[in-house]
Amino acid sequence: MTKTAVDSWNNCMNIPLEQEDPEIYDLIQKEKWRQFSCLELIASENFTSQAVMEANGSALTNKYSEGLPGARFYGGNEHIDVIENLCRTRAIKAFNLKSEEWGVNVQPYSGTTANFSALTALLSPHDRIMGLELASGGHLTHGHQTAKKKISSSAIYFESFPYQVNPETGLVDYEKLAQNADAYRPKLIICGASAYPRDWDYVKLRAIADKHGAYLMADIAHISGLVAAGEQSSPFELCDVVTTTTHKTLRGPRAGLLFFHKGEKGTLRGDLEERCNFAVFPSNQGGPHNNTIAAVAVALKQVATPAFKEYAQQVRKNAKAVAETLVKHGYKLASGGTENHLVLWDLRPINLNGNKMEKICDALNITLNKNSIAGDTSAFVPGGVRIGAPALTSRSFKEADFVQVAEFLHEAAQLAIKIQTKSGKLIKDFVVAMEKDPEVEALRKRVQNFAVQFPMPGFDPASIPASARH
Repeated sequence: MTKTAVDSWNNCMNIPLEQEDPEIYDLIQKEKWRQFSCLELIASENFTSQAVMEANGSALTNKYSEGLPGARFYGGNEHIDVIENLCRTRAIKAFNLKSEEWGVNVQPYSGTTANFSALTALLSPHDRIMGLELASGGHLTHGHQTAKKKISSSAIYFESFPYQVNPETGLVDYEKLAQNADAYRPKLIICGASAYPRDWDYVKLRAIADKHGAYLMADIAHISGLVAAGEQSSPFELCDVVTTTTHKTLRGPRAGLLFFHKGEKGTLRGDLEERCNFAVFPSNQGGPHNNTIAAVAVALKQVATPAFKEYAQQVRKNAKAVAETLVKHGYKLASGGTENHLVLWDLRPINLNGNKMEKICDALNITLNKNSIAGDTSAFVPGGVRIGAPALTSRSFKEADFVQVAEFLHEAAQLAIKIQTKSGKLIKDFVVAMEKDPEVEALRKRVQNFAVQFPMPGFDPASIPASARH
């Protein structure tokens, strides 16, 4: 089609990655093998589809499009506008919302930027917020700070007073939240969590917010896929603003969504659409990532299918299977079990911490993350680990398979206790002893042989070169 020759300075523009940058290509292949040969249990991770990957890696990455559809600051956005509007429409449909009642901004780069944009829209500097504390399962962006330092921008720019779970039950203490809200009188209450294995009581939260004329915001980043599928309570009936990531239980690319209630003029919700859109751009972001928005649209199309509802149901069944198996072995779980996609395992009763359990699991081809447990005094030495079911459910694991996963975790914990007895308390000594232990390598091989029996979404494991399979 073209007649002009390619100039020398453009020769690299149409060379495949494998030839242009073998170093990066090789690392990508190794990462593919790690994903295929490991048991991925990080609750905030998932495997996305081939179609989502194709959209995310498309020519849409070339286009700049500051502004909203129909009101851009750049030309040439006729197709981008259609894509973004389609994504917005699919987001409303995926959560069974009415477009006359709810709107959505699909431009946030992540859940963190969606959250800060929500705070920017709803609050003035130094307004008061209340979110679930980090050690109780909350997220950094919900106002996290320590006694000595404000950690998150949500604590730096706003005044934060966290609420907690009951240390005995592991459940959100709504009664104490209400009492503290009476004294603190927040402008915003944030519900949602990063490591909370139970559903939320939005009726109680709305009542507390209304008593003080406060906004109620739900961050459903972890459970949004379950909410869309009707497997968790929906916050949309009672909240003013709802945020989510798109890469966890929604199985999309890494991005965020900001939903806002369309209220009548002059009411608390009267101008949320204008304020939320302005908060995303120009307040907190520049041009949207159009390739990612297209990929989010693809994922949301999948979310609206009956097959996705089956997936969400299986996620909950699988998480329950892990919980029940660990409890059978005598382990303690935060809240005693799970109602969603994750399990929070308290390792303190067996004299382990999350750091060591994460280390030994990494050595065993099991990926999970250390996590604070209510009552922990330091996030650097957390008392537990978080276990999630979404990713392996995307690989067609069922309940019996998750029972086996839990058995591997049981073996890992017992092996960690044994190694710690020899190495002592220091993590560096533990790692040295672990790397020399023959039982670790034997268990790792069993885990890998189990993991590679299951299908892999998004790419064909057979295409991974032998040089990357280690």
